[in-house]
Amino acid sequence: MVDIAQQAAIHAASRKDAMAARVPLTAIDPGQWRALAQRAIEPNGYYLPAWELAVSATARGRTAASALPAFDGASTRLIGLMPVISLWRALKIPLPALVSAHPYGTLCSPLIDRDAPIEAATQLLRRAREAGAHALVLNDVALDGAAMTALKQVLTRDGLKPHVLSSYIRASLDATQDDETLLRDALGTKKLKELRRQSHRLEEHGPVTFDVARRPDEIGPALETFLQLEASGWKGKRGTALVQHVGDATFIRRAVPALAETAQCEIITLRAGTTPVAAGIVLRHQDRAFFFKLGIDERFAKYSPGVQLTIELTRHLCADPAIASADSTASADHPMINPIWRGRFAVGDVLIPLRRHDPVVALIHAALAGLNAAHEGARHVVRRLRKSAKATPPPAR
Repeated sequence: MVDIAQQAAIHAASRKDAMAARVPLTAIDPGQWRALAQRAIEPNGYYLPAWELAVSATARGRTAASALPAFDGASTRLIGLMPVISLWRALKIPLPALVSAHPYGTLCSPLIDRDAPIEAATQLLRRAREAGAHALVLNDVALDGAAMTALKQVLTRDGLKPHVLSSYIRASLDATQDDETLLRDALGTKKLKELRRQSHRLEEHGPVTFDVARRPDEIGPALETFLQLEASGWKGKRGTALVQHVGDATFIRRAVPALAETAQCEIITLRAGTTPVAAGIVLRHQDRAFFFKLGIDERFAKYSPGVQLTIELTRHLCADPAIASADSTASADHPMINPIWRGRFAVGDVLIPLRRHDPVVALIHAALAGLNAAHEGARHVVRRLRKSAKATPPPAR
C-alpha cells in the first residue's frame, strides 16, 4: 500500500530523496548500529539492534519499521538512528508525519552519538524533512533525557518548539545506593518484616533461591520458564502473553539469546525448591538496566512473588558496579514497583515540527489531540464500568 502520509505531504521531497532519507531498518549496517549504541548519549535497551530488528521482523503489529539514519560529515560513521513508521500506519491519520517505531518496550528515545549530539540531531531532523514529513511524533521518550535535550537545542536554534502531547512520571532505581538502605527507606521496617515472613512461608514449598541466567546456554531454558509463567497468569487469560502469538514468540526467542551473546540481557527467576514462582526479563545498555516484563505463578500470589523478585533484582543491580540506574519501563503509578523503586523521571509523547509556521503541523497537532481526548474518554468510561461492576452485589442464589 502506498504510504498515504507521503502522498499527502505538502512540498514533498522527491521520491528518490525520500527513499534515500528513510530506509528499511534492515538496511542499517549492524556493526555501525552496535558501535553507535556503545556511544549513545542516552541508553535505550529497546533500540539495540538485536532487539529492534527482532521486533521489526515478526512482532505483532510492529513489523517492517523504517529508519532515519544520521551520518557524520564524511558520511562514513553512523551518529544517529531513529526507527520510525508513518502516522498513517501508526494511527490511521493521513497526514505527513513520522512516528517512533514501537520497540515493544516503553522507551523510544533515539540513539544519538555522545561525541556529536548536535550534528546527529540536526541530521535526523533533516532526514525527516527529506523523507517528506512535516513533523515527528516521538512516543515514550524521556522528556529530560540527553537525546531529547539535543533535539531541543537544534529546534531552538532553528526557531522551532516541540509540543508535549502527553506525559507521565514513572519509577526508576538509583543503583548506586546501598541496597538495604534503599529498601528500608522505600518500604519501611514493618513492610520489609512482612515480606520476610512471606518469604519464610514460601520456603515451606522448598528453599527459596534467586537465579540470574546470563550465558547463552542458560538463557534459552530460563526464557521458556518466563514464557510459561507469563502465560499462566492474567496476561494469558487476556490473550496478551508473548507465547500466545507466533510473531511475538518468534521475536522474543530471537532477541533474548542474541542480546545474551553480548551480555545485554539476563533473565531473573525466583524459585521455591524446583518450582519457579516468578521470573523477569532485564535488558542492559551501557550503565542502565531495563525491567522489561514480569511473570508470576498466581498459585503463590499470597507470598507476593512479584514483589519478592523485584526486591532481589534491586539487590542484584545495586551490587553490580556496571549498573548505575534502572528504568522500570512501567506505567504511571504502578502499584507493585512504584513503592520499591522511588526514583522518578518524566516520559511523554512529543510532537516535533520540522518547518517554521507550517499549517500542516497545526493539523497534525489537532488530529493527535482529538485522538488523545477520545482515548481518554474511553478509558474514563471503562474505569466507571469497572467501579460499577465492583459495587454491584452478586445476585441472590
